[in-house]
Amino acid sequence: MDFHHTKNKWSYTQRNANVTWIRTYTSLIGNHSIKQAFDIGCGGGIYTKALAEMGIPFVTGVDSSEVMLEAATENCRGRKGIRFHRGDALVTGLASASCDLILERALIHHLPELQPCFYEAHRLLLPGGVLLIQDRTPEDCLLPGSPEHIRGYFFSCFPRLAEMETNRRHTSAQVIKELEGCGFNSIEKHTLWEVRQIHKTKEKLLADLRARLGRSILHALEDDELEKLVQYIDDCITEERDIVESDRWTIWKAVK
Repeated sequence: MDFHHTKNKWSYTQRNANVTWIRTYTSLIGNHSIKQAFDIGCGGGIYTKALAEMGIPFVTGVDSSEVMLEAATENCRGRKGIRFHRGDALVTGLASASCDLILERALIHHLPELQPCFYEAHRLLLPGGVLLIQDRTPEDCLLPGSPEHIRGYFFSCFPRLAEMETNRRHTSAQVIKELEGCGFNSIEKHTLWEVRQIHKTKEKLLADLRARLGRSILHALEDDELEKLVQYIDDCITEERDIVESDRWTIWKAVK
């Protein structure tokens, strides 16, 4: 997916962070005093807004795409304490020791090497500051498909997507090793089943898939292949009920 193309501008603004995410991150932050947070790789600002709604006074969303930042600015319009900054995850251009918390959600699978990103996060954090990384490991990605785990259907329908997915994902052992090598300590690993969206009907889910909203992997499919996937999922889901779509993630918490 081209995050810099205007056709994808609104792909990551179409939902809000679910209460499952809010509760998990509130618990992870715990007693840490957070005055300034950076959301690096913020995309359309969904989680930038969520951090502000959790009571963090100042939140800066950072992204390398001007298109994404325009969408994020609109998405967070009227929210106090939020600003956006154009910068790369490896070289943000922000001041050293200038924040208490960094969130990197769905970022590291876009990076072939983790060390430069983690060194930059270490530079930005104040002593005692917290880095929270949320991404999928290969094991998270390849769980079987179900009405609750829609992503699993992608890989049973198109096995080549499974290979593509595992090739771009880092193992938990790799993440922890690189965090330690960059000077982080008190590293914890957590698992989160995050509710992505509640679809009132199967048709709403299928429309969401056809639009490729918030799913960069679907941009690897041609239009006819995407339609094949939609029909496959239509056949797999036979019950008529709300579809509570969830994804399994791994979260790493590390302290400077």
